[in-house]
Amino acid sequence: MTGTPLRVGLVGYGLAGSVFHAPLIAATKGLALDTVVTSNPERQQQARAEFPDVRLAATPDELFARAAELDLIVVASPNKTHVPLATTALKAGLPVVVDKPVAGTAAEARELAALAEERELLLSVFQNRRWDNDFLTLRKLLNEGELGDVWRFESRFERWRPKPKGGWRESGDPAEIGGLLYDLGSHVVDQALVLFGPAASVYAETDIRRPGAETDDDTFIAITHANGVRSHLYVSATTAQLGPRFRVLGSSAGYVKYGLDPQEAALRDGLRPGPGWGTEDESLWGRVGSGESPVTGGGRPEPTLPGDYPAYYAAVAKALLEGAPNPVTAREAAAALDVLEAARRSAREKVTVTL
Repeated sequence: MTGTPLRVGLVGYGLAGSVFHAPLIAATKGLALDTVVTSNPERQQQARAEFPDVRLAATPDELFARAAELDLIVVASPNKTHVPLATTALKAGLPVVVDKPVAGTAAEARELAALAEERELLLSVFQNRRWDNDFLTLRKLLNEGELGDVWRFESRFERWRPKPKGGWRESGDPAEIGGLLYDLGSHVVDQALVLFGPAASVYAETDIRRPGAETDDDTFIAITHANGVRSHLYVSATTAQLGPRFRVLGSSAGYVKYGLDPQEAALRDGLRPGPGWGTEDESLWGRVGSGESPVTGGGRPEPTLPGDYPAYYAAVAKALLEGAPNPVTAREAAAALDVLEAARRSAREKVTVTL
């Protein structure tokens, strides 16, 4: 990757834009953060302080007015804007990265994918948790056959937030595409499909637990995969005692891992990718074994591979500059949205949905 870096326009500078996308873009060889779009004066000031050379735009229209000066658009704005902004970018001839969920429905995701294919443009979905430390470690264990045939995959993305924070992510307006099912659920479902393949059926329970909450804050999704593996996925803001992030049970052994990947916390704290990025202390390693609880010392410690969020944008740059594969396609994201839509229907109608 030599020559002039690709110029990136970033739409949105809230949590997704400022914590995840901007730092990772800036750390990627072959990419340069050219423009940040936000109408919020404080966020404009923050962007300029963190990236002194960045240009600012108050609206996406200002950005698209000079589309010829850009090489990639990243959509990190609220969920309801993902489809219209990605559509505008593709029609302007620009490749696009869209934060998850790429759309509110699988049908919309497939329409975007078709548009990108028609225009021969990259459309990639930011599923950063494919590069979590525990997920990378589990993939290694599966590839090496350490667990035998996996029978059950338990994945938890749990928090203790007894009071709603407000904002569009917790809005009850369906147009906002809020709630944990589509927020954290997008991550855990995507991981399950990557690991164990297509879903054959889906059962779900969604609840609104907290006073004043407007949308689901405690959700369970059960997937039966076409290959027979069962995934039990939990996303919650109301978990007073957190369970293991992963509990994977196979015919030879199991893998249990507690704690979240450290990269989000590091980015929030202002740290940036470099030597030692994504590593965790040995005390947090998961355990592999059979017949005993890891809490009482059962099994052997399994070194956790370093998390690697920078790998996503490195892959995007390689796709654009060298024709390498898209790291996360919109059609993969549509398959995850099929599951999320089935989960919503299952919870509403109290049925198991066959896909």
